[in-house]
Amino acid sequence: MRPPEYPEDEALRLAALHSLALLDTPADEGFDSLTDLARDLFNVPFALVSLVDERRQWFKSCTGLGSQETPRDISFCGHAVAANAPLIVEDTFEHPDFADNPLVTGAPFIRFYAGFPLRPIDGHAVGTLCLIDTRPRGLDITQQRRLARLASQAEELLRLHVLRQQEHEERRRSQKLSGLLSSILQGSRDPIYARDSDGRYLIANQACYQLLGITADDYLSLVESMTPEQRGDFEIADYLPTAVVETLRSADARVLAENANQRVVLPPINGRRFRITKSPLHDDQGQPSGVVSVAHDITEPHRQAALLKILHQGITDYQALISGDRLWTFLIEALRELTDSDYALIGEVLPKHQAPALKIHTIANLSQRDESRLPIEELRSGDMLLTNPDSLLGRVFAHGETVLANDLPQQPHRGDFPPGHPPLYRYLGVPILEDDKVIGMYAIANGRNDYDQRTMEWLQPFTATCSLLINLYRHTRELSEARDQAEQANRAKSDFLSSMSHELRTPLNAIIGFAQLLANGRKSPLNERQLRQVQQIQKSGSHLLSLINEVLDLAKIEAGHLHLSLEEILLDDVIQDATETLDASAEAAGITLGKTASGSTAAVHADYTRVKQVLLNLLSNAIKYNHPGGWVHVHSEPRGECIRVVVSDTGFGVAPERQNELFEPFNRLEAEDSVIEGTGIGLALTKELVERMAGTLGVDSELGQGSRFWFELPVSRAYQASGAPRDAAPAIPPDRPRRRILHIEDNPASQRLMADVFHDQPDLELVTAASAEIGLEMTRSRPPALILMDIDLPGMNGLEAYRLLQCHASTRGIPAVAVSANDQASDMRRALRAGFAAYLTKPLDLEQLSAEIARQLAAGKHQE
Repeated sequence: MRPPEYPEDEALRLAALHSLALLDTPADEGFDSLTDLARDLFNVPFALVSLVDERRQWFKSCTGLGSQETPRDISFCGHAVAANAPLIVEDTFEHPDFADNPLVTGAPFIRFYAGFPLRPIDGHAVGTLCLIDTRPRGLDITQQRRLARLASQAEELLRLHVLRQQEHEERRRSQKLSGLLSSILQGSRDPIYARDSDGRYLIANQACYQLLGITADDYLSLVESMTPEQRGDFEIADYLPTAVVETLRSADARVLAENANQRVVLPPINGRRFRITKSPLHDDQGQPSGVVSVAHDITEPHRQAALLKILHQGITDYQALISGDRLWTFLIEALRELTDSDYALIGEVLPKHQAPALKIHTIANLSQRDESRLPIEELRSGDMLLTNPDSLLGRVFAHGETVLANDLPQQPHRGDFPPGHPPLYRYLGVPILEDDKVIGMYAIANGRNDYDQRTMEWLQPFTATCSLLINLYRHTRELSEARDQAEQANRAKSDFLSSMSHELRTPLNAIIGFAQLLANGRKSPLNERQLRQVQQIQKSGSHLLSLINEVLDLAKIEAGHLHLSLEEILLDDVIQDATETLDASAEAAGITLGKTASGSTAAVHADYTRVKQVLLNLLSNAIKYNHPGGWVHVHSEPRGECIRVVVSDTGFGVAPERQNELFEPFNRLEAEDSVIEGTGIGLALTKELVERMAGTLGVDSELGQGSRFWFELPVSRAYQASGAPRDAAPAIPPDRPRRRILHIEDNPASQRLMADVFHDQPDLELVTAASAEIGLEMTRSRPPALILMDIDLPGMNGLEAYRLLQCHASTRGIPAVAVSANDQASDMRRALRAGFAAYLTKPLDLEQLSAEIARQLAAGKHQE
């Protein structure tokens, strides 16, 4: 015996079978009539409607057969289902798959089987209509067609059973849903009602009637007592305010016209706010025939949302409210809206007044006649203060009481109102506290409903916000006054410095300029004596100009206006630069100027220009306060987290007890009586510059034995100088022209770093300018493809240089990338607003730098 196989769609087939919900159901007359007809028509003892489950075949109808089910592994129908095709076995004894089947060798002793699969759902065979005989026989073509038609009828019966089951389930659900909906409708606290397209009310729950203050029975009784004419003009909406009715009808019309939901917020009804959700009510054809409305009470959420909105706006928009002088107006309007009150005031208790006095910052317009308008205006402007501690307001601002009175005319100490003052009948005064000290108050009057404890509790966040805003207002006022005084002092100092700069630099410029013209004049050459005099004028003028610059630099530091560009610099570069600058001066004075290079690749975090200025001051003093034949030497040495630069000399020296006086402005230690020029500012300025760069300055000296001036600056670990040998630059293809990049940078270490970056870029040519002025000239003579511009340059800075580039058509279109040690967002915004294509900060991220260069060059190539 061969058991039936499982078909490929077994899972889907079983799902289709179980969806019929027929297994193990009672006998059905329709199926039994069909199998009786089959027995009579084909003259067989057994006709079955079988359903093949996972492990059995179950008979929905089994006329003539005593058993209700058999195992699937011995079933004949299982083979028909597996093949999803008719199965006819004319003689089971002759068939190898069934000869030893227990249903053949035992009851019911099957010798003939003919089964047609039943496929009621999606073509899946769930069972068969089959004929069974105890003797062998066959079916001709006509008989097979008849059996196939009977199988089709069996399929229809299966489908009909499914439909009946669905209809029954739908009725059951509908009845259950109807009862549930009725319970929900009447049990809902939200008003729910429905109207037809003509505006007639179809249903309304109890919450609707409660909102209107009537019962459903009262309404029905009233309607029944009316004449037909009266009834036609009356509707439940007559209990509602006109504005509410108009809002509801307008929303209903939109729902019917657009066949879509609508949401509306109603004007207040009996002091409560509602949001109505309206949905279309459809007829049997799916057309809108009315409107279903559900009302949600949003009174508390509306008030909470309004309160949160006001608190948020008051805090986040504080600066704008203060600058626009709208803070107090904003608060009083918010207070009136939150409490639904006609009148309100907000005031501040003046902190420096001898007795408690209230300054009214804002007050609702209470005056209706001229007699009372003047005092109200004086209160609002702050020209009049309230000082009576026994009035209703005084109990609040002078004693810190919370005063609540819903019967104000009966209250003592309420005071007499001026003529024309409107009557006040509800009142709430609340103190604004900070650490149990009264700093202000607010009051409201004539609310729509009585004020109570809940009102005060609900207003606590508003009270706390008022406390915060009054303190901010006070601090802002104090800061404003202090700022005005400081700005006035700064303006006086700035005016003086500006005047000094202009009044002294302008004539000095003329003096030095004319002296140069006289010295170099070819038409009227000077004699030797005149030339000495002119040279002395030049020397004195240049010296005086350097003194002026020192005074101005010191003043800038004291005023906090000196700008530093802190970046990674190599001290060996600065030492080389400074000594080369002073070589001629040292030689003229008969002084040997020497240096020792450290060879270190460590860098300090400082301003290159200002470090050079410090070094020049120290070296100049060492040369100036020395003797012919002496020497000056400079070197650097590591000192833990710092690097020390030492300037040694064979000069006059300074006594230890007077060394601290060296750094006092204008103190020259009696050198003013000597022939050596100076103001005594240089070392004071030098000390301030070093300390502004997080460094220290010191001196070791003995009288008559020379001096060792030194300064230390912090080491920067971010800088890694490349000491690796460079590979030979790759050859440039002859058909690829090199694109020129101009790097404007005064720091030699940064210049070398950029040269390393471009070393392996054969298609790019890097040229360097040490100042903006030189860079501008190079740009005009040969425009580059891209400019990398340091912002903090000596002389003209990068922003000024960029503005000059924009003034000329030939250089206006050249992209420029700002490079700066300043990483403040304000510096970045200023550069980008000026027009720079990008802003990179030092120490440079080399991947970011390379990517930005490629991006700018690609954009420039596209524009070409």
